Amino acid sequence: MYRRTSRSMFASLALVSCVAAMVGCKGGGGGANESASAGSSSSGAAVTSSAATSSSTAASGQSNSAPQISGTTVSSVKANDMFSFKPAATDVNGDALSFQIQNKPVWATFNTVTGQLSGKPTAENIGTFANIVISVSDGVATATLPAFSISVTKNAVNTATLSWTAPSQNTDGTAISDLAGYTIVYGTSQNALDQSVRIDNATASTWSMDNFPSGTYYFAVKAFTASGIESSLSGVVSKVF
Repeated sequence: MYRRTSRSMFASLALVSCVAAMVGCKGGGGGANESASAGSSSSGAAVTSSAATSSSTAASGQSNSAPQISGTTVSSVKANDMFSFKPAATDVNGDALSFQIQNKPVWATFNTVTGQLSGKPTAENIGTFANIVISVSDGVATATLPAFSISVTKNAVNTATLSWTAPSQNTDGTAISDLAGYTIVYGTSQNALDQSVRIDNATASTWSMDNFPSGTYYFAVKAFTASGIESSLSGVVSKVF
């Protein structure tokens, strides 16, 4: 049986763009509308906080040096990512130290022995938690970090958007009369495009797919007719999440 295939549709097949919040896009020639979300580790501009040492006189009359505290945290964390910050604290007198916090974020826990602030905010916690203050005491004197804020931001949904030009001819030059739709194939290897999405719409020319875990994914597309004849695969494009 003579099988006609269409390749002309794939001449301009390519990823439309790396969506603003996305990273890494390479390749040329591939296709993809579904949605969801994902997550990994805390991120943001680093903020260094430190406190100078002061001295006081204990009840015994001996000089007591206040403890020292310092640390670097981040100013933002994505929803569903883990946040953790533990300041460094020392005391020249060797006194036992304890930590306190003011304006602790509702999604975080605080350890009064180590000073560690940690937690995993959710989408319900998106916003800025301001004026957080961590201090350390030796029982006589106290040292305090400057107040800082943590912004919880929306997590990227790892979206790949693809587009293509519909074919108008079979490879033998005859016109296509019964184009029925497209199949997008994709996977984590160019040689193993083992997942697919069927698009039963002959007029479709763009498709978005999301909720991809971190990694590199490869995409290609083929057309099919109402009678079940399929074209060859397009060139493969890739995107890094």
